[in-house]
Amino acid sequence: MKVHAIQTGTVAVKSRQREAKGRGAGRLASTLIDRTWTQALPIFAWLIEHPEGLIVVDTGETARVADPGYFPWWQPYFKLGVREWVAAEEEIGPKIRALGFSPDDVRWVIMTHLHTDHAGGLSHFPKSEILVYRPEFENASGLMGKARGFLPHRWPEGFAPRLFALEPEPFGPFPHSLRLTGAGDVRIVATHGHTRGHVSVVLEEGPQSVFFAGDTSYTQALMVDQAIDGVAPDERAARETLRRIRELGRERPLVYLPSHDPAAATRLDARQIVGRTPGDE
Repeated sequence: MKVHAIQTGTVAVKSRQREAKGRGAGRLASTLIDRTWTQALPIFAWLIEHPEGLIVVDTGETARVADPGYFPWWQPYFKLGVREWVAAEEEIGPKIRALGFSPDDVRWVIMTHLHTDHAGGLSHFPKSEILVYRPEFENASGLMGKARGFLPHRWPEGFAPRLFALEPEPFGPFPHSLRLTGAGDVRIVATHGHTRGHVSVVLEEGPQSVFFAGDTSYTQALMVDQAIDGVAPDERAARETLRRIRELGRERPLVYLPSHDPAAATRLDARQIVGRTPGDE
């Protein structure tokens, strides 16, 4: 199967968001007051050419982030913690068309989580089945969702995703999973931590697996080092998620693809395996 890395603009965050300093509540405060920014990082979404239909993992960001008033003025994170650069032609819709497809051709859109840099392109898929893990949808909705840093008021009008639950079917060290395809080669696993309902998507290609990681970490090296980010609301869950991913990479050949890792597209093309690339361990 062919898999495409689709870059929908770039984002910069505080260095302490990418790799946390401190523990507990102090992590977030340390992140917001950090004066050091990362380089501009890619905002990746992913397109899988599957025999059962096109599958998109996350939808990237929207160019509307440049509009005054797009972000809630009262939410400190958007003032202090993030910078984004997205042109209209960098949104996922035009990018998919440039690959020779239409967004209307996409059968399934799977959301790892609902932060705006992953959900900003939802409006491009009015005819696709959009899958959101129920706990993530509940966590991101309403006024409390806004307080947690989501933008539910920016979701498409009438947004009604398929809310799914995971089944008690283990996948490696993950105790629950959900098979999406009839072939059973695309499944969803819980990777909580960065958000309370974060999930990841696994594509099995024979003996190896491609792991679409969302924001479980910002780079592969940080996952290998088991370093959590500076904004994860559940530190314990984030550490357990990284442990499980690292264990999965020991059990089977694993291509690990976080959404903001500058090296992710290159690793995808080469199918570079965790632990077999210089500097990974």
